[in-house]
Amino acid sequence: MIIIPARLASTRFPQKVLADIDGVPMVVHTANRVKHLDRVVIATDDEKIILTCKAHGIEAMLTSTTHKSGTDRINECAQILELDDDELIINVQADEPFIEPEVVKALTDRLKSLQNKKEDFIMGSCYNAINAEAAQDPNLVKVVLNSEHNAIYFSRSPIPYNQSGTATYFGHIGIYGFSKKSLQEFCSLDDAPIEDVEKLEQLRAIYHGKKISMVKVASTGFGIDTPEDLARAKKIFLL
Repeated sequence: MIIIPARLASTRFPQKVLADIDGVPMVVHTANRVKHLDRVVIATDDEKIILTCKAHGIEAMLTSTTHKSGTDRINECAQILELDDDELIINVQADEPFIEPEVVKALTDRLKSLQNKKEDFIMGSCYNAINAEAAQDPNLVKVVLNSEHNAIYFSRSPIPYNQSGTATYFGHIGIYGFSKKSLQEFCSLDDAPIEDVEKLEQLRAIYHGKKISMVKVASTGFGIDTPEDLARAKKIFLL
């Protein structure tokens, strides 16, 4: 199933998940992009979002206001829903209103393959190729992979360092997938020092020796962090 964490507060863009996109609130727009793939539930911290979602026919659930991350929020939602341990959960960010359904499906297929291999810990995410200029942007997280397509490290810095002049850069796409059991395990891990340094919670898994399986996708979508981002996105996707 797909769970979309939606926190109302946002420093750079107040109440951004309710921002209008072609007459539809952002969080609803995101849900509508993927609702044909699987059951979608919005996990939120505010009744205003609950009421907005219900007005648009989108299932929503109230969760704690004290969660540190969206992953913790979807974990609580999964517990409330009493999902089976082997249920696959896709975490789609509420501020990715132009996420391609094909990206979600590609990640789901990878998670299913991990289940078929009887992996103990099932966690996955996505990436795409980016150019050297984009790699300099600290808001665009970079990832380095091993030969098995598992993440070695994520960073806001341009990695790998281009000493040879032939570096290839991969940008992380902020969609995650877990089995329900692995999601609960991830949220029970202690915070990692590198996680706090980079402000990237996925580093917690790597720090504790867990595998994050990465899927290469073709994606032009991007997260909305500011009103300027939203204006730019509308020009690109709503032409």
